[in-house]
Amino acid sequence: MRSAILAASQNRWMREQASHYWFVRRTAGRFMPGETLKDALAAAAQLKLHGIGTLFTHLGENIVDAGVAEAGTRHYLDALDQIRARGLDTELSIKLTQLGVDLSLAQCYAKLVRILERAGGASTVWIDMESSRHTDITLELYRRARKTHSNVGVCLQAYLHRTARDLAALMPLAPAIRLVKGAYKEPPGIVFRRKKDVDENFFSLVKTLLGEPARRAGVRAAIATNDRELIRRSTEFAASAHVQPDQFEFQMLYGIQHPELVRLVRDGYRARVLIAYGSYWFPWFMRRLAERPANVLFMLRHLFAS
Repeated sequence: MRSAILAASQNRWMREQASHYWFVRRTAGRFMPGETLKDALAAAAQLKLHGIGTLFTHLGENIVDAGVAEAGTRHYLDALDQIRARGLDTELSIKLTQLGVDLSLAQCYAKLVRILERAGGASTVWIDMESSRHTDITLELYRRARKTHSNVGVCLQAYLHRTARDLAALMPLAPAIRLVKGAYKEPPGIVFRRKKDVDENFFSLVKTLLGEPARRAGVRAAIATNDRELIRRSTEFAASAHVQPDQFEFQMLYGIQHPELVRLVRDGYRARVLIAYGSYWFPWFMRRLAERPANVLFMLRHLFAS
């Protein structure tokens, strides 16, 4: 089922047609408060009342038009201004293909720097990790940006075999690392296929991120998962390694595990919710279904209950 869902996420006809069906839109609404920046800002304000920070991502990827890439950059600059004006604890997560990395490496990097400088030192801008064909270029631009900007972070994916090596290579940079499981359709041989294996690699990477060498190196660790078992294992390991709750962060998707988020904050952990918004939501939504196929049943229940 996961493979079929991921294949559908890359299908142009599905992207253009499926998003018009009400039951698809209703299920997608489980993961996003709306399509506009205004919707995201309102959701962030509500979460702030519970002591929960937020992370905005404006949906869109694989841009092949320079004008669209520039418009996406301006959108993030405006979002940063509005976040600051409202006093929100909100950071950004951006995709390099949204900034036109496939068009021009130099222009993409220049756009990234504009966003980093507008964000300022107190707000991290996370570079999201996309499919494996972009992994090397993403890490290259992260390393380049990290030399001159302290407020840049990068996402690493636990389903890739290479990630432990990538993390070790980044350690001397005192990096900000956002660890996720990963949800792209990849060629054989480069990813863990079984959920159990992905989970075990995820936890192994958590132990590295929270271990003494990483703490000495000044790593900022953001553990991005909705999996309550992995959250439990992570908190138990942190306690055994004498890592204080406020020394790392949990990140979860909007609309998922809210009671768990509130509990974590109550117990002293830092928590942040990823708020996705925008009209180009179908590929992102399908990857969320692939991460948890039980959500397909949620969608079908809405269809047959109508």
